[in-house]
Amino acid sequence: MTATEQKSGGSSVLANSAVMAAGTLFSRASGFIRSALLVAALGSGLHADVFNIANTVPNMLYILLAGGVFNAVLVPQLVKAQKNDADGGTAYTDRIITLAGLFLGVVTVALVLGAPLLMRLYLGADWYTPSHAAELESAIDFARWCLPQVFFYGMFVLVGQVLNARGVFGPMMWAPIANNIIAISTLVLYLVVFGPSNSGGYTTSQEIVLGLGSTLGIVLQFLLLLPVLRKAGVRYRPRFDFRGAGLSHTGRLAVWTVLFVIVNQVAYTIVTRLASTGSAAGGTGYTVYSNSFLVTQVPHSIITVSLATAILPLLSRHGAAGELPELGRTLSHQMRNALAIVVPIAALIPVLSEDIAHLLFGYGAGADAFKDYAPTLSIFAAGLVFFTIHYLLLRGFYSLEQNRTVFFIQCAVATTNIVAALVLTRAVSAEYTAPALAGAYTLAYLVGSVVSYVVLKRTLGDLDGRGLLGFLARLVMVTAVAAAAAWLLRTALGMINDEPTMVLALIGAAIVGALHLGMLLLGAQAAQVKELTSMVQQVSRRLRR
Repeated sequence: MTATEQKSGGSSVLANSAVMAAGTLFSRASGFIRSALLVAALGSGLHADVFNIANTVPNMLYILLAGGVFNAVLVPQLVKAQKNDADGGTAYTDRIITLAGLFLGVVTVALVLGAPLLMRLYLGADWYTPSHAAELESAIDFARWCLPQVFFYGMFVLVGQVLNARGVFGPMMWAPIANNIIAISTLVLYLVVFGPSNSGGYTTSQEIVLGLGSTLGIVLQFLLLLPVLRKAGVRYRPRFDFRGAGLSHTGRLAVWTVLFVIVNQVAYTIVTRLASTGSAAGGTGYTVYSNSFLVTQVPHSIITVSLATAILPLLSRHGAAGELPELGRTLSHQMRNALAIVVPIAALIPVLSEDIAHLLFGYGAGADAFKDYAPTLSIFAAGLVFFTIHYLLLRGFYSLEQNRTVFFIQCAVATTNIVAALVLTRAVSAEYTAPALAGAYTLAYLVGSVVSYVVLKRTLGDLDGRGLLGFLARLVMVTAVAAAAAWLLRTALGMINDEPTMVLALIGAAIVGALHLGMLLLGAQAAQVKELTSMVQQVSRRLRR
């Protein structure tokens, strides 16, 4: 690759990442409004877990059944088909869409019919006691309303990856905003008609409003991609000539990705069961765990996923051409770009954890329980850094089509998560179930990031380990100083007023965040953290235009 091509490729990655990051930012913002309304309507305890677990199961099952294949395997294969096939990959794309649609349709029908049996996988034994009969019945009813989402989740991601392979990145990141708008409208309607509640089961009318509204949002975000697909030049026609059509290689790659996802989802199923047990016992459970995870994943979704999605085609081209040093340099560079933002944010989250929880979840039915989120948010923040490293390193393996290696690495992650979750939740009271599960997650991805780095470095020969280590040392030093200053200020504000109103919490968080950012930028200049200072300069130039 020439210097001009490399510069062009890098500029393209940054441009595509910016488009996706903007879409993800708006999507996450609307998602936070949805989450805040959900807590305001249903609270953060068992009553909320009834709906939240049932509404999460479709996404978990989609990921189990097809998500890993669609997200990781198809982009390299679609790029290869576009490059090598005489028709530019048209027939291959048509076959993939047809086969996936048939598979998802049949499976979704089976899941809806088997909803009562399915929910036994995700709900702890305490849910099946007479005292929780109403909650169990509502959870099963919600599952029936929500499980059709499996088909539409799958088709949305499949069409989105077809667009990504053709260099169209934005719509997949923007479409979920429509889903969140439907969800927000549904929750506003629910609050107006039924009002807030944080205990017991649900009436049939409540189940229809929440369940149907949630599913319609997923349907809409899929439908919004169809005009974009046609505009991108894809004229889909159903094709059933699967045999001898080049899908066998994709299938062999998919085997290891499916195994990877199965291992991951087994771990998440166990975590969900343990979380449901915590809420059934009157402690923190799935809602606190999942909402805290959602908050701490915002930097990952905006920064890391955008970068990873944009660079995967480039990494795949390096891998296909045998350009291993170039692949390693590209991956290392993007890892530093991601960590330059993720690490400072991860350090600030524990400082502002109570304020974040107050601002997001201190309303309605959840007004008295927002402090329950603070420990879980703080622990997840540490896990965010390790997950970012692990996630980006896996893109390197996928670009080399080393899906079997990814599977074995994920076995180590899942095993650590399961063992740590079982041990930690048994060691604490129900009140600390969610923080214990967050601790297990953090430990699991610490293991995953170390193992991924060691194995990929051995594969590529070099991942600029010395440069990466020096960068991390400077970044951690600068971040620690900034976070310490922010913590001192937050502590002082807490001594002045330990029960601030919503407005004062917002003002205090803004002041603390501004101090953290200012100290961070000064430190980055002094310590020459170029990845951070260059991003600030780019943003400043854009704002001046």
